Amino acid sequence: MKVTGRNITSHEIIGLKTRILQYPDRGLIGLEGRVVDETLKTLLVELSNGRRIRVFKSNGVFEFTLPSGETVVIKGSDIIGRPWDRLKNISR
Repeated sequence: MKVTGRNITSHEIIGLKTRILQYPDRGLIGLEGRVVDETLKTLLVELSNGRRIRVFKSNGVFEFTLPSGETVVIKGSDIIGRPWDRLKNISR
C-alpha cells in the first residue's frame, strides 16, 4: 500500500526525510534529516552533516516528506509505539 498523508501513522517512517517543527529543546527546532531508526518512544535522525540525534516522539511535532514529495505534519504522540506494531494497523 502506498504511503499517503492519511495513512502515514500506520506505515514505516524509517528512510523518510523529516524536519522538527516543535520540540522542548529549542536548539533542535528546524533541524532536518532522514529517519534512520525508530524505537517505541524515539526517532533517530541523521542530519545532513552526518550527525545523529535521538528525539522523543511524544515531545515533538514533525514534518515528514513522503516519497511522492507530499509533506505531512504529525504530532509525535500519534506515532508512539513499536514500528512493527504500528505496521499491523495497515487496513487491507
